[in-house]
Amino acid sequence: MSDLGTTENAERHGSEFLEKLLDGAEVEWLSLGEVAEYSPTRVESSELDATSFIGVDNLVANKGGRIDATYLPNTARLTEFRSGDILLGNIRPYLKKVWRATKSGGCSGDVLAIRVQENWKSVNTEFLYYLLSSDDFFRYNMQHAKGAKMPRGNKAAIMGYQIPIPCPDKPEKSLAIQAEIVRILDAFTELTTELTTELTARKKQYNYYRDQLLTFKEGEVEWKKLEDVATITIGEFVHKNIQDASAEYPVFNGGRTPTGYYGRYNNIGDKVIVSARGANAGFVNRISEPYWAGNSCYSVSIKNAKELNWSFLYYFLKCSEHKLIGDQQKGGIPAVSKKQMEVFKVPIPHPNDREKSLTEQARIVAILDKFDTLTHSISEGLPREIELRQKQYEYYRDLLLNFPTSEPQTETVA
Repeated sequence: MSDLGTTENAERHGSEFLEKLLDGAEVEWLSLGEVAEYSPTRVESSELDATSFIGVDNLVANKGGRIDATYLPNTARLTEFRSGDILLGNIRPYLKKVWRATKSGGCSGDVLAIRVQENWKSVNTEFLYYLLSSDDFFRYNMQHAKGAKMPRGNKAAIMGYQIPIPCPDKPEKSLAIQAEIVRILDAFTELTTELTTELTARKKQYNYYRDQLLTFKEGEVEWKKLEDVATITIGEFVHKNIQDASAEYPVFNGGRTPTGYYGRYNNIGDKVIVSARGANAGFVNRISEPYWAGNSCYSVSIKNAKELNWSFLYYFLKCSEHKLIGDQQKGGIPAVSKKQMEVFKVPIPHPNDREKSLTEQARIVAILDKFDTLTHSISEGLPREIELRQKQYEYYRDLLLNFPTSEPQTETVA
């Protein structure tokens, strides 16, 4: 990632790049409605399938594009979109659901299809996509959204959003400038996509090997109740403020990340934690440092380190997460009871030879630790690389789209 230091330096470098790219050309700021429109055409729903129908549910948040639909529309005719149109999820704009169509199809009323007007030959739809997938646009959209619980984009205000068109009186040069910006941003996007694809493949590989390593044939292991090999405790509610970032100890209620921080701890670490209730009920994690277990968090500590490796227990419970979740109480708030935890069966390899058993457990843990670091660690491995590349993309996107303007984005539409 480029180390340009302060915001002032970033703006200077961006200004220099754009000056060279524009080569003296003027930039005209126009409202989106002057160059684009909402799709005026319709399509029969009978012509659509899971790959050509776009509802707000199969647009992916955070500019993730689209996935195939899991349901089809029940209305006869829908708004048609065409290749190159920009589709925006119009419910909860903060979810940043946006996709540049690569084929034709139809979309629900909760999706806006924005199309460049036919008389505008000097607007590259890929360039327009980058403008409408910018954080600046989504901030603007939220400022004008209507409704509190379920905000919707204001269609008139969206068309009032100001966009830059370099040298609009010279379409050829304008398109060349836009194409160069698109080329650079596409390169960053492609790199992030490649890394994300690799991460998905590595996770599948990790899950495959984890399942293989933790699947045992009859007679290979002795199955024991969790209560026989581990102590299970439920945490305590914290009455004081836990949002003080200066506090030393993380507070867990299950889940992947802390819910806050506290000045005391009630567990010394090297524990497996399981979320007891709520949306994450049954989620398994492990903590190696002192922490405070909240009242929705089970802490599981092994009774005998000469019999069971705590990380081996973690991986087995993680592998069995779907079974814990499947055993949640029916109705009401999802929950895993302590009794369910106590009777859950865990394997002990080579139960008649403790040394061999611990050696085998350690071997499995070492293999899975490597995969886990690669796929899940925030400080190393692919997720960290993806995070850096995404920041790099956003950095250069902001530079490349920082066109000179004499006035800020202030236009409002009722």
